[in-house]
Amino acid sequence: MAMKKISWVLPIFNEQENLPRLYSALQTLREHLKERYLVEFIFVDDGSKDNSLEQLTKLYEKDPDVNVLSFSRNFGHQIAITAGLDAATGDAIIFMDADLQDPPEVCYDLITAWEQGSDVAYAKRRKRKDSFLKKLTAYIFYRVLRKFAEIDIPADTGDFRLITRQVADTLKTFPEKHRFMRGLVSYIGFKQTPVLFDRNERKAGKSGYSIKKMFRLAEDAFTGFSLAPIMIVGVLGTLLALIGLAGTVLGLFLPSELLIIISFMTALSGVIMVSLATIGQYIGRTYQQVQDRPLYILQKKLLHSP
Repeated sequence: MAMKKISWVLPIFNEQENLPRLYSALQTLREHLKERYLVEFIFVDDGSKDNSLEQLTKLYEKDPDVNVLSFSRNFGHQIAITAGLDAATGDAIIFMDADLQDPPEVCYDLITAWEQGSDVAYAKRRKRKDSFLKKLTAYIFYRVLRKFAEIDIPADTGDFRLITRQVADTLKTFPEKHRFMRGLVSYIGFKQTPVLFDRNERKAGKSGYSIKKMFRLAEDAFTGFSLAPIMIVGVLGTLLALIGLAGTVLGLFLPSELLIIISFMTALSGVIMVSLATIGQYIGRTYQQVQDRPLYILQKKLLHSP
């Protein structure tokens, strides 16, 4: 009976300082698993500006288990995961970042959960060594998302997880341009199991997730899995309308025609502008979806034969 294979999908963005540590950790994983599983490592270079691609190319040349995809520019973390998923040939696929904040040894627990029948084993943070601001914003994001999302997306989780081939093939049928992968995995269903772990500090380099990118990810999460923004606009519009009405009534009693006009115009403008901005987000995303442009463009593809 042929041995099963596990694929690691590893998005890379300016990780030249972390790559030697990461590769060493992957070698340790492979050594411990070699009696039970075949392995492959799929590194996806997301338009790095440093020496990451050169290092990855050298790893490909010396290690038959290393595969490399390189984007023509930076397409983003979620798209890098998608590209790695498209190339993965394993019976199980593990998504893992390169910064080593998610300890590679947690992969053993993910694999155990798979062996015990789970279709998805996701790493759930028990503790995390991040800045106060990052911990606070993450805490708020996940709780608000769970409150308004149409599906149950586990709190305190990232993309660090294992999925089966069946789940992977199902994911590949989803055509979204604005992708929130952990939300898509939750949407699919199947048997999903949490694996608790403590998140480490970043070993070296800087996070590729800027404030702008984190905001976009949150935007993708809310607009992709909830109509809450439109509902909030409705509530906000109602409140502004009530404020305008109160000002209008107050102006009748004072009396002040200027106050009436200002109150009415403020309320009306607020409702219109907020409504247009929110609805525009959904329309804009629909427009980008129907353009049907490719999710990513490869400048280099280094794949060993499966």
